[in-house]
Amino acid sequence: MGMQSMVDFKWPGLARPDGERITMNSGAFVAVDRYRDISYDPIYRPQALYHRALEGLRANNDAFLLQEVATNLPIYRDDTGPTDFHLHLPPGGFQLVLVTSGLFTFDYDGKVHYVGPGAVMLQSAIVHRQLFYTWAGLSTEENLKTPQSVVPDPLCMGYSGKFIEAFITDPTTFPNPTVVGSDHIKEDETPRTAWKHPLHNRPAGASFWFQDPLALDALFRAYPADAAEGPVRAASPVHVRDLGIEAPSGNLVTGHIIATDPRGASLLPKNASAKADAEGLAKGEVVIYRIIRGTAAFADGSGKPLELATGDTVTAGKGAIRLTDVGEDTQILRLGLLKGIEDLRMWTPTQRDEIDALAGQIITRADLRSDRVAGKPVGYLYE
Repeated sequence: MGMQSMVDFKWPGLARPDGERITMNSGAFVAVDRYRDISYDPIYRPQALYHRALEGLRANNDAFLLQEVATNLPIYRDDTGPTDFHLHLPPGGFQLVLVTSGLFTFDYDGKVHYVGPGAVMLQSAIVHRQLFYTWAGLSTEENLKTPQSVVPDPLCMGYSGKFIEAFITDPTTFPNPTVVGSDHIKEDETPRTAWKHPLHNRPAGASFWFQDPLALDALFRAYPADAAEGPVRAASPVHVRDLGIEAPSGNLVTGHIIATDPRGASLLPKNASAKADAEGLAKGEVVIYRIIRGTAAFADGSGKPLELATGDTVTAGKGAIRLTDVGEDTQILRLGLLKGIEDLRMWTPTQRDEIDALAGQIITRADLRSDRVAGKPVGYLYE
């Protein structure tokens, strides 16, 4: 097929979100989503159970959603299996995926990625498909209790696939069009196609991003002694991994993992000679902490303590809380939401519905890749 012009985009009124401007909560608020209070729901597909941090979403004016996705059925069933080719169009193109257990195979823009615990993908309005995930064969109750990790240890890799996902705004408010339905996929051609469409309002410099958990830039570094929030108490040294998402997000969001090793063990892959960047850890007009495993404690402006455990999430305004304690064998995701988010607009309901109805007609160009694991970068047709 080579370079192929599929259609000229005939709907310029749909090219950019034209709804209300996104406004984050600028107050000193604190919103907690407790794991004990949540439910897992098959919102979109029967094999995927979603746990959404709704308290944080609502408290922050519906500007940002964090959720956990847990696979719960085998992939070989007729109603599960690989997904269709689709894309998500959140404002700014921001969609973050952090794998926390099991193994997945994703197809991004014709390139295959085999990923496990700790892998990070910033999708940025990219056409994609989930090809494979592991399922451990446990009951739903047991499956939801299996431990999660951002380190690719053999135990977590053997469980059912789970990942943490984040979007700017709620996915129900923006377009999620199907590009090629499952019944129309040609397995010798469609999976190696790179796509172009004009509906990405990504900020300047934004792009697809992938970070392997064992890459040099993903190594854990010592928690900085000059951190803006002050020192953190812990029984063993605290380390920080920079997820590297600030620049490829278009300076919309920062991402870090704050973690400790298990007692008497060295689990975290480290750069022992370097310390984490204190400035990066201080960023965020709104901050979100998700306890992936272990325990942590925070304090608000008056010193009132807030204790969190595995599965808990806290969303807070700038300076409203600070991290004070980190338990043993703990891993915490920290996201800092930056001012650039408020330069974005939401899609109107009419725009959302019309784009979803257009489906594959939004594609203006396609290219067949010769190699699905190498070659040109994901999203190169957008440039």
